[in-house]
Amino acid sequence: MSAGGGAGLAARPREGSPEAGGFAPSALGTREHWDAVYERELHSFQEYGDTGEIWFGEESMSRLVRWMQEHEIPLGAAVLDIGTGNGVLLVELAKFGFTNITGIDYSPSAIQLSGSIIEKEGLSNINLKVEDFLNLSTELSGFHICIDKGTFDAISLSPDNAVEKRKQYVRSLSRVLKAKGFFLITSCNWTKEELLNEFSEGFVLFEELPTPTFSFGGRSGHSVAALAFQKT
Repeated sequence: MSAGGGAGLAARPREGSPEAGGFAPSALGTREHWDAVYERELHSFQEYGDTGEIWFGEESMSRLVRWMQEHEIPLGAAVLDIGTGNGVLLVELAKFGFTNITGIDYSPSAIQLSGSIIEKEGLSNINLKVEDFLNLSTELSGFHICIDKGTFDAISLSPDNAVEKRKQYVRSLSRVLKAKGFFLITSCNWTKEELLNEFSEGFVLFEELPTPTFSFGGRSGHSVAALAFQKT
């Protein structure tokens, strides 16, 4: 599930407040949907070499890398891409020089796709794991940076107990992120104020990131919240 590939998460209609559930349930919040998406994208890559779309556009990736550079994040810092999709963010980070990068996704086809793209790029210093962020293995921990571009959005659209899944997401984030580590989130479904509420337990807002025009799924716009949190 994630920001790597080209399914495109449009902002979803609200049903009441986020605290009460907040979003109309959608197939975009199901594992079956993302398995099907990445099976198609894997086939497309194998047939045509098409890596798929970059959620929120290339500038969204460049903005994250610039933020890490400006804040002097060590190139050896442990970085986790939550819901890596086609892994293009991992490639961008590796090309910049980061050497301890991990991408996870609960879709095996997404991990196979990102592995194929990484291999084509000639990169070898990237770790990939099939992992459900809401049900993590014990070995995943100790990250200095965690990045989310669209995964929390998708979880919020789950037809099955989305509120509890959001809470579990925050618990998982608290577990894998080191004290004083950073969480960088880009969302098209949540406002700044709503994200501050969702991540109020154990995190503080460190900085609001610039939000240029995004593009994915043939759409473009400005309705994006991008925040950097720090674990307390």
